[in-house]
Amino acid sequence: MNDVGAGLDRIHSVGGCVVRIAYAGFAGLFLLLCLVYALQDAPALWMVVVAAVANAAAVSRRLVPWAVGAGALSAFTTLYLGTAVRPPFTTPSVFAEIGGLLIVIARVVWKARREELLPPALLLGAAVLATPLRWSALAAALFTAPLGITVSVSLGVGLYLRALDARRSRSLAAARRDERLELARDLHDFVAHHVTGIVVQAQAARFAAQAGAGQKPEDLDRMFGGIEKAGTEALTSMRRMVGLLRDAQHVNAPDGDALADGGSATRPVGDLAQLRELVAGFTHPPATLTLAPDLGTLPPEVAASAHRVVQEALTNVRKHAADAEAVRVTLTRTGGGVEVAVRDDGRGRGRMLPSGGFGLTGLAERVGALGGRLRAGPRPEGGWEVVALLPAGER
Repeated sequence: MNDVGAGLDRIHSVGGCVVRIAYAGFAGLFLLLCLVYALQDAPALWMVVVAAVANAAAVSRRLVPWAVGAGALSAFTTLYLGTAVRPPFTTPSVFAEIGGLLIVIARVVWKARREELLPPALLLGAAVLATPLRWSALAAALFTAPLGITVSVSLGVGLYLRALDARRSRSLAAARRDERLELARDLHDFVAHHVTGIVVQAQAARFAAQAGAGQKPEDLDRMFGGIEKAGTEALTSMRRMVGLLRDAQHVNAPDGDALADGGSATRPVGDLAQLRELVAGFTHPPATLTLAPDLGTLPPEVAASAHRVVQEALTNVRKHAADAEAVRVTLTRTGGGVEVAVRDDGRGRGRMLPSGGFGLTGLAERVGALGGRLRAGPRPEGGWEVVALLPAGER
């Protein structure tokens, strides 16, 4: 579970609701004033209704149906008033209608699915461009070009926001894929270690048998137990590796990036010894490492993931908590797992804003692949913490 991603989603959702409420309030107040102006004129009153529908579509969550309805209603109004036999007239609500339709165009281009994007965008653009026909052909000749520019700007804004979302999605997917492939390389090393142990123990047993040395039953049981344990751990690591590689094949990220910089080379695997060196080398602010007395021996993939969690957390401390005076790194046993925690006492102003990086996303992917959980956020007493719960099995 990635609490950081969930927290940012909540912030973005609340921000979107605030923007919708503010816009709806402003548009509602303006349309109320237009309604007072149009009480004595039925066509003008109808145009206020059309403008209200366009602005409702601008803030609606059911985007495409409202967009089609607003565009069709605006186009029908233009067709009717443009052919009606009556003097030309205007009302301030037309500005609210055009503004609402332009916002809907941008939102449709930004958020709509690709297969249903084109029809409503064309309908809305045509409705905006045809609006001057309600008054006269001269008005259409004068205002079509400026309205065409505003429609183009609205389309450009929607395309830009859509491109930003697509780039962020690709970056997230690439971060997840790279973390999976890194963990898969780690697991490859673990499997090789376990298999080597199996081979060595089997060779020792075979050598003893060929030498004619009698083996006690308890010695044989211990030897075969070690082979069984190493084989079980190798199979578990292999299963995880295959699963990660299978998932990585389906991540929507540009191919060829993960291994472009020598990704196939052997990479050192983090363990508790390297973790001690990592923390000891972190001096600004000073970091301390506390290992629980009952921590015991950790599976290689768990030790490597603990090292990775601490490494990323310390990097974030250096980036976002320059005012911190101390950092505490702890590894403790909890139930059937190991809790890895990195806590600082910095104030970290602006910390709730996304920094553009995907380190925590990759960590969440790695920890989740092992069956663990990752949590990152502010501490009640001040500062920031990154806590990972990793399954560690038997001690």
